[in-house]
Amino acid sequence: MRLDRSTTVGVLGAGAMGAGIAQVALRHGHEVLLADARPDAAPEAAARIAQALAREVEKGRLAQAEANAAVRRLTPVRGVEDLSPFARCGLMIEAVVEDLAVKRDVFRRLEREVGDDAVLATNTSSLSIASIAGACRRPERVLGVHFFNPAPVMPLVEIVPAMATDPSVATTTRALVDGWGKTTVLAADTPGFIVNRVARPFYGESLRLLDEAIADAPTIDWAMRELGGFRMGPFELMDFIGLDVNFAVTRSVYEQTFHDPRYRPSLTQQRLVEAGRLGRKAGRGFYDHAEGAARPEPTRDEALGRRILHRVLAMLVNEAFDAVHWRVASAADVELAMTKGVNYPSGLIAWGARLGLEVVLGELDALRETYQEDRYRASPLLRRAAREGLGVLGAPFAGAGAAAGAPA
Repeated sequence: MRLDRSTTVGVLGAGAMGAGIAQVALRHGHEVLLADARPDAAPEAAARIAQALAREVEKGRLAQAEANAAVRRLTPVRGVEDLSPFARCGLMIEAVVEDLAVKRDVFRRLEREVGDDAVLATNTSSLSIASIAGACRRPERVLGVHFFNPAPVMPLVEIVPAMATDPSVATTTRALVDGWGKTTVLAADTPGFIVNRVARPFYGESLRLLDEAIADAPTIDWAMRELGGFRMGPFELMDFIGLDVNFAVTRSVYEQTFHDPRYRPSLTQQRLVEAGRLGRKAGRGFYDHAEGAARPEPTRDEALGRRILHRVLAMLVNEAFDAVHWRVASAADVELAMTKGVNYPSGLIAWGARLGLEVVLGELDALRETYQEDRYRASPLLRRAAREGLGVLGAPFAGAGAAAGAPA
């Protein structure tokens, strides 16, 4: 299966993510067809893309002639009742609602229209690629290509082959996306892939600290941002993402891992979603986002802040090691994914080494002793690395403890 600049790219789903993916492909010379279940969505997205390209011209990042050519290469398709316009696409990227039944139906219908050598990719953030591919007669050409929002800005793309995916499809698709200026990582078809799996404790353990009244949301955000170096605290970030979106990903990972307690959703978050307090888009979430609303002040107690930071970090570092242990991804790709996909101030494995893996392990063992919960079980690989050193991960991490980066 040949993919290059001459390949016509089809994008199904004209929301923020789909439009962003279309913009990336346009910027790199492709003809792009963009469609959405809502008939007016694709033309509206096309107008937004044209505006975004115009801003790139204003900032000197793009020549006017290139912007004009990119706009001409975009064809909005009204509705998805008829998918025959996509017959000439060599690469289809699906970015519709995060619903397995809907995605399976889309892929079943798409396969009837596109050529036998077309690649079918899903932008799902946490659903099973194998299940989506299972709807197709030729599952070997289906894989996950998971962009991060906003797609034109965020550098990371997770490439996720399923068990039936032809290795050449993954290799060819990855090379194409690399050519789009993206940083790709290879992830196994497991719940949440790399980023949405490893990042779960950033939210989950922070919610646990809140529920236990160890600290309030502003204080936890302050500790993670000011002492940890994260760009946003967990509650700020959940409000920004949307509590409904964040909760849905957590619940998906929890259910797909057969209710592993490390990923158990928060009842507090569920109640906020049920109450319609979804964050910024609803005007209220963990914080009041109404115009003129005052942000509560944190308790700037450094000892408390360090306690918060180290507890959440211990869970994050453990999750990174466990992703490597279960072959979700290589250690190098886990580090790359967390720095490029969610802008963590450091790779978690290297950060754990600077803290001291034995310190991280001690924190986890103490939490497990206190709570008597499997939630705090240490990864076997973390325990081994604390005993034998990061050499167990391979050469690139043999000296990672001395690497510069995030504050401890």
